[in-house]
Amino acid sequence: MTDNNTSTQQKTRTKTKVERPRLHKVILVNDDYTPREFVVTVLKSVFHMNEAGAFRVMHTAHVRGTCVVAVFTRDVAETKASEATELGRASGYPLQFTTEPEE
Repeated sequence: MTDNNTSTQQKTRTKTKVERPRLHKVILVNDDYTPREFVVTVLKSVFHMNEAGAFRVMHTAHVRGTCVVAVFTRDVAETKASEATELGRASGYPLQFTTEPEE
């Protein structure tokens, strides 16, 4: 005996696609006053770079005017840029790090 009251129902699931947070670049801006050694020290302490990497970033900013230091989520990028800029100010230098969205 078959049950005629049985119905098949399809369940539809909708998956919400979560968009990845937009990444932001931290940019070192060159100036003519902050000593190169100080810039390298800040890059090593705030961005955990090794000596060679920090020197390369500092030199690129010196030659080109700016250099991308690293890419993070917006909050991390802004925090690190502020921390690095503040280290310069606390030592009397116009050292500046900015952030901008990555394309």
